Amino acid sequence: MKRRDWLNRIQQLDPETDFAEIYRISSTHEFPWDTTQALGFALYRTYAVPSIGRLLAATGEFTGRTQKRYDDTVLILEAVVEHGFGSVQGREAIRRMNQMHKRYTITDDDFRYVLATFVVVPKRWLDDYGWRPYSAHEVRASVNYYRELGRHMNIRGIPETYEEFERLLDDYERANFAFDQGGRDVSDATLDLMASWYPTPVRPSIRRSSVCLLDDPLREAFGYPRPPALLRAVVRGGMRLRGRFVRLLPPRRAPHYARDGRLVRGYPGGYLVSELGTFGPDAPAGGGCPFPHGTAVEGPATA
Repeated sequence: MKRRDWLNRIQQLDPETDFAEIYRISSTHEFPWDTTQALGFALYRTYAVPSIGRLLAATGEFTGRTQKRYDDTVLILEAVVEHGFGSVQGREAIRRMNQMHKRYTITDDDFRYVLATFVVVPKRWLDDYGWRPYSAHEVRASVNYYRELGRHMNIRGIPETYEEFERLLDDYERANFAFDQGGRDVSDATLDLMASWYPTPVRPSIRRSSVCLLDDPLREAFGYPRPPALLRAVVRGGMRLRGRFVRLLPPRRAPHYARDGRLVRGYPGGYLVSELGTFGPDAPAGGGCPFPHGTAVEGPATA
């Protein structure tokens, strides 16, 4: 295979009908590491919205069991990417998301904003740090993929274009980013988790470096001091150099999923999608999902 073969394959597909396949190729062949980082960063941005950060802190899950919450979120989202919306695993993953969300009062405005982060942040990340930017096909496929995910979550008023998603994200952040102790606590726990993936001596440096990747409105919403300009330039420059290095590598023949890496640590013996996440004492088995799925069937995410 040549370096551009996957992109050529993407260009042969229709982003209006083949969006799930295009998104899978981009996420698992072209940009597996970048996609994982960007989606993690997308979720991280939402903590700076007080209504979201405060809720996540109140559950205690994102501060007390941060690694498990990371694992569960990654694996649930990944099941849909890998197996598709109509698969057993994809339906079960969406059911689990809807069951968990139903336990809380979450506005459609917040849901739409979170969906917008999934569309906009990865494109911006790849523009800055990727070995190449998203193609127009990939941008449109990402929009359609997350519109479909939003439809399965019964979110109303979903934007139709990337430009509409981008405008929604920017307007919502300008209006809602603010300091909240709950959001700060979730942010601190997340940065500590990221640092824990590295050897102990370098963990303080990893945390400081992570703050260098935050834009000023996001950093200020969490109350972090501005990093030294030199450190910020070195960290961001290093990320861009990584992208240039990856550009020289051969294409990835086999798909790479987050569970294949070293960051998902909670399920060394495997898992069922239906057992991921949190369960309330009053949550009915198989219930709480607003989207019709048909008969639920259990199956391992790796099947």
